[in-house]
Amino acid sequence: MAPTLVASRTVLPPAGAVPPKGGLAAERTPTPSTSCVFPPYEGTLPALKPALNFPPELLLRAQGVKVAFFDVDGVLTDGGLYMSEDGERIKRFNTLDGHGLKLLQQAGITPAVITGRDSPALRARLQALGITHAHFGTEDKRPAAEITLQVLGLDWSAAAAMGDDWPDLAVMRRAALSCAPVNAHAEVRAQAHFITQASGGQGAAREFCDLLLVAGGSYARLLQAYAR
Repeated sequence: MAPTLVASRTVLPPAGAVPPKGGLAAERTPTPSTSCVFPPYEGTLPALKPALNFPPELLLRAQGVKVAFFDVDGVLTDGGLYMSEDGERIKRFNTLDGHGLKLLQQAGITPAVITGRDSPALRARLQALGITHAHFGTEDKRPAAEITLQVLGLDWSAAAAMGDDWPDLAVMRRAALSCAPVNAHAEVRAQAHFITQASGGQGAAREFCDLLLVAGGSYARLLQAYAR
């Protein structure tokens, strides 16, 4: 059977008419809208299910933690030192880590900092985060941690610690839960219960905070408060 041919024709404009810009096809092409207005959402959003999961044995170890000790260089920063003739003036921090430290405080877990260095930039950052328990210029970190435990009325069974180098080992080995960034020294990683996927200063401390929040039962509640 021969195919049926369907004729088509183009309607030309009247004589003397000015064709539209872009040719005849422009008449048949709708102009897209440059603005898109979404109506407000009406109704109740479903609860946001957390995406994070941790091994049960790790969560069990992290339960009951009330204070978390953090090193600075290599943990809250990438370990790089920006030096001038006047000393260290600049430090680079990660906002993910900063928000994690704030979330710990909302969950009733006290973040404490013990660092072998000191700088105005570090003090300003800790003040902005509301961290009041801090020891600066301290190479022997165990006595500093024990002072903080005494002030808070806690013992090592309620402590967690995160470090990346040998000066952190004495605190990490006594804490109920210890953590190291993936780029920490090999001896420190060998002593850590939890090794983060992110490097120091690149969100590693946030991973540690997330673990503590999940283990303490606060993670889902805090997440939903932001997502509602």
